[in-house]
Amino acid sequence: MLKLLRGAVVGWGLLGFIPAGAVHAAPPASSSNVVYSIPIRGMIEPALLYVIRRGVAEAEAAQARAIVFVMDTNGGTVDAADEIVHTIQRLKIPSYTLVENRAFSAGAIIALATQHIYMTPGAVIGDAMPILMTPWGSVQEMPADLKEKSVAAVAVLIRAAAEQSGHDPDVAEKMVRIEKDLKIGGEEICPPGRLLALTNIAAERKVGQHGRPLISAGTVKDLNALLDTVGIKNAAVRELKVTAAERLARWIAMLAPLFLMAGLLGIYLEIKTPGVVLPGILGAVCLALFFWGHHIAGLAGLEEVILFVLGAGLLVVEVVLIPGFGLLGFLGLLLMLWALLSAMIGHLPGAPQPFAWPAVQVPLFKLALALVLLLPAAWLAGRWLPRTGFYRRLVLERAAAAGAGYRVLAEDTAALIGLTGTALMPLRPAGAAQFGARRLDVVTRGDFLPAGTVLHIVEAHGNRLVVEKAG
Repeated sequence: MLKLLRGAVVGWGLLGFIPAGAVHAAPPASSSNVVYSIPIRGMIEPALLYVIRRGVAEAEAAQARAIVFVMDTNGGTVDAADEIVHTIQRLKIPSYTLVENRAFSAGAIIALATQHIYMTPGAVIGDAMPILMTPWGSVQEMPADLKEKSVAAVAVLIRAAAEQSGHDPDVAEKMVRIEKDLKIGGEEICPPGRLLALTNIAAERKVGQHGRPLISAGTVKDLNALLDTVGIKNAAVRELKVTAAERLARWIAMLAPLFLMAGLLGIYLEIKTPGVVLPGILGAVCLALFFWGHHIAGLAGLEEVILFVLGAGLLVVEVVLIPGFGLLGFLGLLLMLWALLSAMIGHLPGAPQPFAWPAVQVPLFKLALALVLLLPAAWLAGRWLPRTGFYRRLVLERAAAAGAGYRVLAEDTAALIGLTGTALMPLRPAGAAQFGARRLDVVTRGDFLPAGTVLHIVEAHGNRLVVEKAG
């Protein structure tokens, strides 16, 4: 199913496409006798785009005779399919798709972008009707206006892919528009009320005056049989190997909201319970995995990590060194959120990052979802965590009371009442002030006072010195 998050979360069940007239021809001669095989299996999402770009770059550098996309997928996101289609359309070497089992949704669009499509026995392709899905995978009724907008967008994408690669755009569009009547040469191919979906035998059926195949150029047993059929014999097949790190990165990119939520929750708990350390470590690990996964997936660079660290540093300075919360804290939070959002926006290496709405909407939704999940998670952690035995071993449960034999050695500050000094920094409402030769931490009764304000100490409660503006 082809998922597309538009505004809320719009998923697409783009199960298919149909390029009629995929005519195969012998590929042009090349300086090498290499064919690249690039697998497209499982979910098609933005992280897969990096893998495909890497395979295409390797094939072009090796001057390969052809690229074969070996496909078995139920689909994925429209934005990822769109980018992969554009990558294929820029190829200067012949492109093939071998449908091993199924090419639904985004897989169908990608197959349409290649010049030649072959299928194995029993393989299927088709059905591209958009559907509305929630973030949890359940299907919802799509409003009529949104449905037409979604169908129109996917229909344009599918037609464009078919037209440029030499397939029949009307056949492709029938996979999206259920109301369309598909006839070729007066022959009824698929009536209104049905979406086009075809087996390998139906897909290679010849139609029209010229007897062109409907979608598939033929049925072959496997990749080697395909190469024999198109006249690329004795070529060395190089299959693009998806590394373990890339596979893990794809999972991290798909589960980005959970990693974000866990990372931010760990930092929140560390701030609420300073000194416990473990929540902060776990939060830092989750955020590190988030950035690492998106970096490996080709979505993030080191600049996002630097921005996040800089934002976290500003936030620490604001909280620890400058009591209160002001411009530095706000700027720190802004940099951290921007770094998280930017890390999920895909961009080509060395190219400026795209900030158009289609590129930003899915990352923005993931970030918003992480923040929404953070609220109940923080509330539950605050209620449940203190009751666990593990937490009780980490923190001091009882107060060190004098009745239990504890003594607190503290300076008697009552003699400081009445002293006059000057605020060394803005008091919001706490900060530092100079009283003669002594620098003291002070707090107002809630007033925000600028640096340089003349102060009087009016109350002293141990180390807590309350000041007011003099005069």
